[in-house]
Amino acid sequence: MFFETVAGPFAAAACPLLSSNLVPPKKHGPYTTESVDDYLKAILELGGPQEEQVAGNSLAHHLGIRAASVTGMLQKLAAQKPPLVKYEKHRGVRLTPAGKMRALEVLRHHRLLERFLHDFLDYSWDEVHDEAERLEHFISEKLEDRIAAKLGDPETDPHGHPIPERSGALPARQEVLLPRWACGIPAVVSSVSDHDPSLLREMTRLGLKPGVAITVEAGTRNASLLVRIGDRADRVRLSQSLASGISVLPR
Repeated sequence: MFFETVAGPFAAAACPLLSSNLVPPKKHGPYTTESVDDYLKAILELGGPQEEQVAGNSLAHHLGIRAASVTGMLQKLAAQKPPLVKYEKHRGVRLTPAGKMRALEVLRHHRLLERFLHDFLDYSWDEVHDEAERLEHFISEKLEDRIAAKLGDPETDPHGHPIPERSGALPARQEVLLPRWACGIPAVVSSVSDHDPSLLREMTRLGLKPGVAITVEAGTRNASLLVRIGDRADRVRLSQSLASGISVLPR
């Protein structure tokens, strides 16, 4: 999912319920399909808060498709009226204002659905991502508003990612990936990646969830990180794959 992650001053230098409300994508804005929505959301996530250009190969890897297919789709999205992306061959792609608005809308759907599935339907946080991926393209504005109201307009999804506002505004957070966090500086888990259910289950076992305090101990970072979690007296060693899915903020 989408990480508002930047290198900051603390970064380490060296150390059935829904089926009756499903509708086609909205027609009042640019017409999109599930595939188009997936592209727009991926560009939004990979571009980050700085909205950097996203390379075609990075997009292909993220979506799990061939680079040639990505090039063809980006050309179509750039030619659409209004265009959804600005594409420059060999340089990359950025979202246009229209493309960004749709991407944020789909992202809002996804994160609201994750929160609803988790809080009201008792899905575990390692189950909600795939379900939300299937539903995010189709919910109506009416259902979106009712879900948000029922939830009390939550600010984050179960994994700690901020939910875009109805207007499309997305609060920026100066998060740092845990492997880049300085040793000995107290931090708090702000969000975790929702792409790998097995890693989420391991985080659950270790008690690693948004809001939990964490401190990186001094030592090698090549293969793993040694950390203290919450009030635990013992130290825990995290693999790089697990640590790289955790973002933190100053405590």
